[in-house]
Amino acid sequence: LEKIDSSAQHLLSLINDILDMSRIESGRMQLKSEEFSFREMMEQINTIINGQCEDKGLIYESRVSGDTDEYFIGDDLRLRQIVINILGNAVKFTDCPGTVTFAVEQVDATDESRTLRFTMKDTGIGMDEAFLPRLFEPFAQEDATTTNRYGGSGLGMALTKNMVDLMGGTIAVDSKKGHDS
Repeated sequence: LEKIDSSAQHLLSLINDILDMSRIESGRMQLKSEEFSFREMMEQINTIINGQCEDKGLIYESRVSGDTDEYFIGDDLRLRQIVINILGNAVKFTDCPGTVTFAVEQVDATDESRTLRFTMKDTGIGMDEAFLPRLFEPFAQEDATTTNRYGGSGLGMALTKNMVDLMGGTIAVDSKKGHDS
């Protein structure tokens, strides 16, 4: 029953990724503009990622630097999805003993907006620098052995990039094969 449940959850995740990609490509992805608690969002992210790290024997570190507002206006579901996609990959590609780090910092504030920087770091297997320009393309994976060993559809980072763009943000990656990301 556990294997059936796990397989069903994985299939549902793949279907949702495909549907989200379709919405983005057709211009029908709608972002919410609602007030949400930053602290609650962080707690939810940390609960999920800390659990994944504990299951693999990894160390998880999370910190918020400086002053950040308690409430923001935006789409916390999609923001949480972005962060969990990236941190989930960090966990997936990091072996024990290893560390996954998540840091948030408010880097700018005006009367009407705030700019937050989310930084994720891992001590995992890293990526070849030649692959980095293709990282955010749909179905892009570094090589077939990665798919066989770690699984995944190759849609997570493409979805992440598209959602970051929809939110008016930027995303960048720095990695070296055999080192960290």
